[in-house]
Amino acid sequence: MADIVVLGAGLGGTLMAYELLPHLRWRDKLTVIGQGPRYHFVPSNPWVAVGWRTRRDIEINLARVMKRRRINYRGEGAARVHARENRVELTDGSSVPYDYLVIATGPELAFDEIPGLGPEANTQSICHVDHAEKAHEAFEAFARNPGPVVVGAVQGASCFGPAYEFAFILDAELRHRRIRDKVPMTFVTSEPYIGHLGLDGVGDTKGLIESELRDHHIKWLTSARVKGVEPGKMTVETVAEGGAVEKTHELPFKFAMMLPAFRGVKAVMGVEGLANPRGFILVDKYQRNPTFKNVFGVGVCIAIPPTGPTPVPVGVPKTGFMIESMVTATARNIGRLLRGREADTEATWNAFCLADFGDNGVAFVAQPQLPPRNVNWSSEGKWVHYAKVAFEKYFLHKMRRGAKEPFYETWILTALGIRKLKRS
Repeated sequence: MADIVVLGAGLGGTLMAYELLPHLRWRDKLTVIGQGPRYHFVPSNPWVAVGWRTRRDIEINLARVMKRRRINYRGEGAARVHARENRVELTDGSSVPYDYLVIATGPELAFDEIPGLGPEANTQSICHVDHAEKAHEAFEAFARNPGPVVVGAVQGASCFGPAYEFAFILDAELRHRRIRDKVPMTFVTSEPYIGHLGLDGVGDTKGLIESELRDHHIKWLTSARVKGVEPGKMTVETVAEGGAVEKTHELPFKFAMMLPAFRGVKAVMGVEGLANPRGFILVDKYQRNPTFKNVFGVGVCIAIPPTGPTPVPVGVPKTGFMIESMVTATARNIGRLLRGREADTEATWNAFCLADFGDNGVAFVAQPQLPPRNVNWSSEGKWVHYAKVAFEKYFLHKMRRGAKEPFYETWILTALGIRKLKRS
């Protein structure tokens, strides 16, 4: 019998647990460690922030669902990973031992790295449902007395799609309320160009998203570094190719939503051999840590180098399908290790993404996610919005049933020829 522990109960951790089950032997024990009893579907947070969804619409009682699947769920949260002792210390002082550990914690949000940034200061966020609910309250107050809006992603951010989504979703809701004409909008991003996405663009994302911004009367600043945020004012520097400051902008706002940079969670920060200085988990091609061979990492918490140098630091996103690719490879590799075999399955890290723009959207396929690519495609249209809504309903239905089928494993991926795995 072996003890397998999944640390984290977000998208990656929950799918990891469901996909591990078929690969375990009948006496193996599976434990998931999360923060509280509930899971929230993060891609729906932009809709929560404008009132198109509520918390209840997008939440799942994980403790109840996992109990039905005979998964031991611990909601206390992790205080520290003791990798040399093969145990995870929980916040209540107890410990969970493991033979194999999968770290799927997601990130810590580094609001503190910029003065005045974040929901506890002067800007809103959509990274967590709590933040999205607070953003909705602020938006309703804003709608009664509208003015300038700033939306975007700061230096070091590695998740740009939700920032674009929120800008256009906000635009759609303002048009619906007939107050868009009272709201100048500026998109601020650390990307070197619009549509870079941390991936050096995919297909014509630069042209498609620039065109959408123009059509929706949204101005933009690229290679932007946020110096600080005061109530009603954001100070932003635009940076030239060589690193010199081109111009300093004082942007007034009555509502602002800025995505922060990410870093690793405190439970793994500083664990030598496990995480890099930023706290992201080091993994090899099998998603396995090179130092601690019984530890794996999946999702946003793993370390991936950027695509190349940019005037302002830009991270690499871990998109939903890419995370599922990691999850499936890890499940198969742990299954083989439990049976005395060698790990042999690699994630493809292909990207399939739907970015909802309220009543329109952009989709892209990147195979692999980082260039050079075998497939480099993007498209736009109303169909993307409807596809994103359909995926949300499909995913939440599957998760509430405790089904093991991943979010994106549908006919469309087969039709597009998007592979999840490769063998060594």
